[in-house]
Amino acid sequence: MVNRPRTKITRRSFAGICVGAAAAGASALDSVSQVQGAQAVSTSTGSGAIDQNPIRRRGTGLRALDIARACPGLTLFSPLASDGIVYLISLDGRVVHTWKMPYPPGLYGYLTEKGTLFYNGKIPNDTFLGKAPFKGGAALEADWNGKVLWEVRHPNHHHDGRLLRNGNVLLLCATELPDDVAKKVQGGRPGTEEKGKIWADYLVEMTKDGRTVWEWRSWEHLDPANDTITEIQGDRSEWTHGNALMELPDGDLLVSFREISTIIKIERRTGRIVWKLGAPPLSGQHAPTPLPNGNILIFDNGPHRLDESFPFSRVIEVNPRTNDIVWKYQEGVPSNFFSPRISNAERLPNGNTLINDGWFGRFFEVTSTGDVVWEYVNPYFGPESKTAKAQNNNVFRVYRYTDKEIARSRAAI
Repeated sequence: MVNRPRTKITRRSFAGICVGAAAAGASALDSVSQVQGAQAVSTSTGSGAIDQNPIRRRGTGLRALDIARACPGLTLFSPLASDGIVYLISLDGRVVHTWKMPYPPGLYGYLTEKGTLFYNGKIPNDTFLGKAPFKGGAALEADWNGKVLWEVRHPNHHHDGRLLRNGNVLLLCATELPDDVAKKVQGGRPGTEEKGKIWADYLVEMTKDGRTVWEWRSWEHLDPANDTITEIQGDRSEWTHGNALMELPDGDLLVSFREISTIIKIERRTGRIVWKLGAPPLSGQHAPTPLPNGNILIFDNGPHRLDESFPFSRVIEVNPRTNDIVWKYQEGVPSNFFSPRISNAERLPNGNTLINDGWFGRFFEVTSTGDVVWEYVNPYFGPESKTAKAQNNNVFRVYRYTDKEIARSRAAI
């Protein structure tokens, strides 16, 4: 990749940035960012009062843009604390389109290859899983106008669900471990089981009319004595805590398990684990994503690293043939970038990488050499409870779409 001369990016910790020249899909209009004015500090606690939410006080919306080096397109996200709004924003931070889904995100949505919106929704129930913040329960497909085309439900669904190329739906689910397996689970704080039980993950493939056609159970393929909970302070209510599914081009599956800091590849034909990466280097990772070169892009959260003395996050590209890290992004001062949970990263068409610092609702784009060329902070916070300090703008995943992909989505009605 040819390195261009670096453009200075203006940042103001007390204000958002309004950029007039940038629009989704626009070509570079200038070699420098166009900065036009600033917005006032957000105050949600009354006239003249200081906002007591530290994330919002630092500034939300568009924070920085280098129009010449950012990848054109629209960015899709759905705040976890929202009531089901999915947003598409342009590079200059304008809301271009929204979908209103019937449920809060459980935990996100994405555009399919045919342009429809696939969405995981949150439907609570009275079980441990149903009361958890990462609960799912429903998966659906909607058109550009938000019309629901079909929907399936499963009481044990959580975190992730994907539309498979064969037209079926793959759901990440969890249930109580058999007692003889649970007693072998190592790690975590004793006494933190859920009413004496430990939950673990299994996969369910369903047809769009709700019939189960395939299952895969983690406890039949992983070893609870060796695949241990890596956080010594972690709860034992869950053993594996899956947080991501991905179908590979050959039909095999990538699955990420946070509690055991492990990513596996499952051979669909046999159900065997044919590749595995654990801790170290991984630590509570999320969203393994296959790249065209055969490598895997991973958001490595790092809440409790076995090979470092303090927590920090990074994005890594791993060669699965050697398990070597061939590219990474982390801050020069590593602790300046840390999202203990959720988050993802995506390799963009121009070679840049879009990163979702999900715990703080911060999305930013970096070049292959680590220069930040775009930054946006989710301005949509959850409803106030007892105090504005408790509001969050968490976002599970973020994706960038090209003009061609958006046109296809508009036509999918």
